[in-house]
Amino acid sequence: MQNSEALALTAALLATAGDLTKRINDGVVARGFEVRPAHGFAFARLAPDGATVTELAAHLGVTKQAASQLVDEIVRKGYAERRPHPEDARARLVMLTERGWACTRAAEEAAAEVVARWVELLGEGEVGVLWDHLARIAPYGRIRPAW
Repeated sequence: MQNSEALALTAALLATAGDLTKRINDGVVARGFEVRPAHGFAFARLAPDGATVTELAAHLGVTKQAASQLVDEIVRKGYAERRPHPEDARARLVMLTERGWACTRAAEEAAAEVVARWVELLGEGEVGVLWDHLARIAPYGRIRPAW
């Protein structure tokens, strides 16, 4: 593969990832949730067991102050709550509320709609092949933003 082809492939993957993020966020907003993509990446880290602000900051690749501001926002909007940490009396655990879980389910529904469009365009078999290939090259672990 030539460098120009590799660059075009990476551009297509990045464009697809950006479009997927936007479509999922748009679908969540259409379902009545006031969120931004950063919230979704935070929710992915908070589910299922919660996280401290420090853990969330490391996951998002932001400062503890930025993560704290994001947590303040999602707490204020009712998506998460702070609880005492079960193992560290000095720390607080940020956990999704029922509203946060409902928002997460809305994101799953929106993602399924996007994939259904891919199936319409490519066919079930090709999407399955795409999934197999991506599963082989995608990094393992939680979904992280690439700011």
